[in-house]
Amino acid sequence: MYEALQIYWWCLISLIGGLFVFMMFVQGIQTLTIEVNKEQKELMINSAGKKWELTFTTLVMFGGACFAAFPLFYATSFGGAYWVWMAILFCFIVQAVSYKYRNKPNNFLSQKTYDAFLFINGSLGVILIGIAVSTFFSGSEFRLNSSNFVSWDSGLRGLEALKNPLNLLLGIALYFQARTGGRLYLINHINESDLRIKLRAGLKKDALLFVLFVVAFLAWILLKDGYAISQNGIIVVESFKYTKNFIQMPLVLIILLVGLILTLFGIYKGVFTDSIKGIFPYGLGVTLVVMSVFLVSGLNKTSFYPSYTDLQSSLTIYNASSSYYTLKVMFFVSLWAPVVLGYIAYVWKLMDNKKLTSEDAKEDEY
Repeated sequence: MYEALQIYWWCLISLIGGLFVFMMFVQGIQTLTIEVNKEQKELMINSAGKKWELTFTTLVMFGGACFAAFPLFYATSFGGAYWVWMAILFCFIVQAVSYKYRNKPNNFLSQKTYDAFLFINGSLGVILIGIAVSTFFSGSEFRLNSSNFVSWDSGLRGLEALKNPLNLLLGIALYFQARTGGRLYLINHINESDLRIKLRAGLKKDALLFVLFVVAFLAWILLKDGYAISQNGIIVVESFKYTKNFIQMPLVLIILLVGLILTLFGIYKGVFTDSIKGIFPYGLGVTLVVMSVFLVSGLNKTSFYPSYTDLQSSLTIYNASSSYYTLKVMFFVSLWAPVVLGYIAYVWKLMDNKKLTSEDAKEDEY
């Protein structure tokens, strides 16, 4: 029963991670505003401004779920890889400040400064998150003592992951994923023909780069060695571990393949048809793909947060989880999640019922 709860919570965290990556279309929109005129820019920021809090909330929910279900991972990563998470947090703080103050009269930083902050959040913030998640596969430089106190071998505290160019694959993939999702969302949400033409024109390039980097990332993890839990509980390096995980967990492989198909279908609708609904299959597809990546990194006796400097300090869903009692209590609390998701979907529908026009941007506080 204890192991079932550990697996359940890793699946739930994987789903939240997938939803968060999909919601990054807000960050993608923030990088697209440099391509349009001032009126279109205000309209795009107005559209993103109605959703940015959902992205931020999902990120907080992901961190909260990790803290509650896998506290040792939370302490090791969020506390040990200090500088990379501080950089990510900074990128999201300046986003919140920018939406609040960029159009306030007489703000001392000027609107251009806040727009630059939004671009930083949409580019650097997204890439850093991708690099941080890549360490689930490449490993990190940490050690745990007998009291589970973490020490980091590098003073860079997580930023050393930047030295590995392969970690950049996911970071860059997420950047173009966010831009692709941003274009598809704006095509659906804004009823301005000229802007839709511009968005579709750039969609093919962003989508192509997104697909290329995703394929490169998947090829990397499928071909690389992984960190497995042996029968006696020792962490060992195993060839093609993640490939074996997909084969031995066919349901996860199906989730990945269905996600890829839906993602490509959403892109197809945006690039090759006049449909404005490509964001829906695309969003579901991205969520499923990311979920499958998380699942394959932590299930099937795999270390989801490996240490390549001290292999036995690597974290698994078994040695990093909360107690049986805690997971059990939280399991019953989590049963309310569909209600929360239903409420979010309802509010989303209300906000998107009326498509935005240039007149709305002039009236809205954002």
